[in-house]
Amino acid sequence: METLRCTVHRITFHNDENGWTVIKGRVRGYDEPVAMVGTLGKVSVGASLLVKGEWVNDKKFGRQFSVGEYEELLPATAQGIEKYLGSGLIKGIGPKFAKRIVKQFGSKTLDIIEDDPDRLLEVEGLGQNRIDLIKEAWVEQKEVKNIILFLSNHDVGSSLAYRIYNEFGKESITIVKENPYKLTEIKGIGFITADTVAQKMGFDKDSIFRRRSGIAYTLNESSNDGHCFLSREELVKKAAERLEVDEAKIDIAIDEMLLKKELILEPPDSLYIPPLFFSESGTARRIHTILSGSLQTVYSNNLIDKLKETTDISYNAEQQEAIRLAVESKMMILTGGPGTGKTTTVKGIITVYRGAGSKILLAAPTGRAAKRLAETTGLEVKTIHRLLEAIPPDGYKRNEGNKLTGDVIIIDESSMIDIVLMYNLLKAIPDEMTVIFVGDADQLPSVGPGNVLLDMIESGVIQTVKLIQIFRQAMESDIIRNAHCINKGEFPDISNKKGTDFFFDERSDDAELPNLIVDLCANRLPKFYNVKPSDIQVLTPMQRGDNGALNLNAVLQKALNHTKKALYRGGIEFKQGDKVMQIKNNYDKEVWNGDIGIVKSINIEERSMHISFDDNEPIQYEWGELDELTLAYATTVHKAQGSEYNIVIIPMTTQHYKMLQRNLLYTGITRARKTVVIIGTKKAIKIAINNDRVTKRNTGLAMRLINKLS
Repeated sequence: METLRCTVHRITFHNDENGWTVIKGRVRGYDEPVAMVGTLGKVSVGASLLVKGEWVNDKKFGRQFSVGEYEELLPATAQGIEKYLGSGLIKGIGPKFAKRIVKQFGSKTLDIIEDDPDRLLEVEGLGQNRIDLIKEAWVEQKEVKNIILFLSNHDVGSSLAYRIYNEFGKESITIVKENPYKLTEIKGIGFITADTVAQKMGFDKDSIFRRRSGIAYTLNESSNDGHCFLSREELVKKAAERLEVDEAKIDIAIDEMLLKKELILEPPDSLYIPPLFFSESGTARRIHTILSGSLQTVYSNNLIDKLKETTDISYNAEQQEAIRLAVESKMMILTGGPGTGKTTTVKGIITVYRGAGSKILLAAPTGRAAKRLAETTGLEVKTIHRLLEAIPPDGYKRNEGNKLTGDVIIIDESSMIDIVLMYNLLKAIPDEMTVIFVGDADQLPSVGPGNVLLDMIESGVIQTVKLIQIFRQAMESDIIRNAHCINKGEFPDISNKKGTDFFFDERSDDAELPNLIVDLCANRLPKFYNVKPSDIQVLTPMQRGDNGALNLNAVLQKALNHTKKALYRGGIEFKQGDKVMQIKNNYDKEVWNGDIGIVKSINIEERSMHISFDDNEPIQYEWGELDELTLAYATTVHKAQGSEYNIVIIPMTTQHYKMLQRNLLYTGITRARKTVVIIGTKKAIKIAINNDRVTKRNTGLAMRLINKLS
């Protein structure tokens, strides 16, 4: 590593969350300031740094010095001290007071602030309140440096050290020394990172802190697979294997966690982490409470008869029954596959309730699903998070103490709602409100823990209508016919007959598929359907592999976007014109997980870009916010839930064997409005269709509803 000594001339970029910083530094022997990048914490203009690292050539920004380690050296001259203090590093001191302080104390200024800060009262205009601020800020910036130094001795990077300080403040070193597994409380730091720190600090593998943290980690990992709980036997076995600790010692740790209420036991042997236990039991309790609430009488027969007279829509018997139950039930579930008239039925329900003067709320889990429902009903539809007025990380403004107002709430795409979101939604719904869930129970379950819609249906305690009859007009679509075939376990029609909207291209070479997908997106489909490549969506079962979302995004971006302007973040190159997806809810921007947009412009100097979602006004993203985005030329089927696209391409090969399930193929196909193209092998399609076992999730909601447990 090379060592340079520099004075910070300019701070080009700084990320408060992780300390990543880009500076220009004055280095002896260099005519121009040197660009330096790395995790530098709260360095300030005028600071003297001793940096260690290496020179790199960035494709976009040229020659830079990549900083691996650094040490801040206090400036020695009065001029350097004035610039240092006036940079804003110390709260309470700006350029004006920096000048006055240095004028008073000269080169001894920093010694005075360190050893005898009350002497600052000698400076004209500095009162005790401002001096107290200066004392506090001086201690804080010293603490950050001490923490970085302490953790670097245990091979912890300064980026992580910075996040630890943001969470634990001046207690950081004490907390990490006593129990490094407390680091798992920090968002983005998992058990594996904390365990690495602990091992380097010499913690025993059998440490009770390690066992307890590892058990919680095992349960959290299982929630990523959709489970709300694990049996004790299963938890002991998995945690012992993961931690390489005797099962008997895991058993002891579980008992201690139960005593401390870090785990909750649901007899006979279901073990939950508290948030999932309270979400599941609370959901069951709220459902029973709402079901037992008073029903607002709507004269359904008269209104339904009037509905038939005042609209030109012909409702079949199933739909009429659904509309009747919707106005005679406190809670109802409407489900059914494509072409069975769910949307038409929802519009009928809305018409009846509006005719009765009821106030209706409409919601959906994602922005795209909300937009679709708004387009079909002509009414305002909010995402559930927006409806509940989310204020992360504090929760929701709408809750048990501040309920929603209205008579009826209709929630679309309910299969996507996990147990935690469902509980938060039900807490905000008044007991007297009527609740109607709409969704396709045969689609993939929620990404988060639970199998809420299916559990509610299987419990039998909520009125449920499943629309089965496919409308004649819908039957003209091979997409809809084949989706129902697949759902029944039958092989679809892949004859590619004239006029079809469902195509199959048999290819057995996995490595060949990306180039074919590129050709379809860039040439064949745009030419045949007179559409833009951005109108075509590739949906794939997995993230990794030749035909996973990561690789397909890379090859599609290279083929479809030849723009040079780009920003890099997290290993992804974002270019002007790229199709991108938001991967976490951003409440300030009102952009939601799953929303797809186009990069409209990039500002290299400011390291920012503007993105337009659904043709709305472009929204600015700073460089530090780009980790909320990913490329979206291709995405997983899971990520596409609740969305629809004109043309969908689905690679189906045995390379995706683990993910080949009937409900995944069914969900992927039903995302297409106009055309589906499946590329791969008949064998892969057969495997998916024959695998109708919905992956078993450990959930207790159905049983709680049946037995009225909470």
